[in-house]
Amino acid sequence: MSGGESGRLGRWGEELVAADLMKKGFRILARRYHSRFGEIDLVAANEQYLCFTEVKLRKSGAFAPAWAAVDARKRERLRITAELFLSEHPQLRQQPRFDIAEVYAPRGALAAEARIIYWENAF
Repeated sequence: MSGGESGRLGRWGEELVAADLMKKGFRILARRYHSRFGEIDLVAANEQYLCFTEVKLRKSGAFAPAWAAVDARKRERLRITAELFLSEHPQLRQQPRFDIAEVYAPRGALAAEARIIYWENAF
């Protein structure tokens, strides 16, 4: 898979997760929020929580579950980037949490076959 194709597929997975969060009553505040330390795929909020969501897309979990790619180094970069987001948005008062969304798409960008596993408070 080429880098461009992989990027498009990743954005597609992020869109699926964003749509799922909106169905659950969340507002999407940012997509691909970027700092010099890293990137947060989705920042979503409802009345209670401010969710910093890392989206991992895989064809299958046969080798390892998608969440396993969020190692200690990645978690630290996400934490620092989330702190920067919070410093830029002091009006947000919801409880922050870090979530991981696993998207399994066995045949690529076919929404009918995609499956989302969403881990709240993943770390």
